[in-house]
Amino acid sequence: MIIAIDGPSGAGKSTVSKSVAKNLGFSCLDTGAMFRCVAWQAAQLGVSLEDADKLGEIARDYEISFGHEAGDPAPKQVFMGGVDVTDQIRTAEIDRAVSAVASVPAVREALLEQQRRIGNAGDYVVDGRDIGTVVFPNAQVKVFLTASAEERARRRVAQNLERGVGSTDYEEVLADIVARDEADTNRATAPLRPAEDATHIDSTSFTIEEVIDQICKLAEAARAN
Repeated sequence: MIIAIDGPSGAGKSTVSKSVAKNLGFSCLDTGAMFRCVAWQAAQLGVSLEDADKLGEIARDYEISFGHEAGDPAPKQVFMGGVDVTDQIRTAEIDRAVSAVASVPAVREALLEQQRRIGNAGDYVVDGRDIGTVVFPNAQVKVFLTASAEERARRRVAQNLERGVGSTDYEEVLADIVARDEADTNRATAPLRPAEDATHIDSTSFTIEEVIDQICKLAEAARAN
């Protein structure tokens, strides 16, 4: 079974996906980390975010893999071409660069086949921007998870403070989120939008636990059918 969770940056998709997967005994496929890897590698090589051909080459030439620990559905490590980039891909710099990378058709095409190969091999919770619309259009459960920009900025700042990575300036984080929403929604390739058969969940006024419970119930209903 595939549970597809789409939504804008900072909506809590990653946190929710990990908990849903753990509750259901599923694994997580972090597709967002794959695009972040390409953005990070481009920065290391000095490749412009406007150079679509070079970005596509990076996505094709560097193998992205994940390190897991037994009993934990979420990957503990992310590798780009064999290099551990777990922390490096979670900086404010990569936050600002990843939308441009994700908008490149050659990058999306290069990563799509691997995403499907991994996901179709078992029970996965997959979160991103176009999981239910493009990557896994036949997913048994589709969720579009969102929250107000202000709430998402507050959560991101708290998260960055906790892990000691990324900006902790609320106004800066809010501006980045608003800009990323605009870029993700209006890009030509696989823009951010809910699948027609997705269940919409606005988490602004819900706790994380309430959102997790809603999605687990959707999965249980899908299994029963």
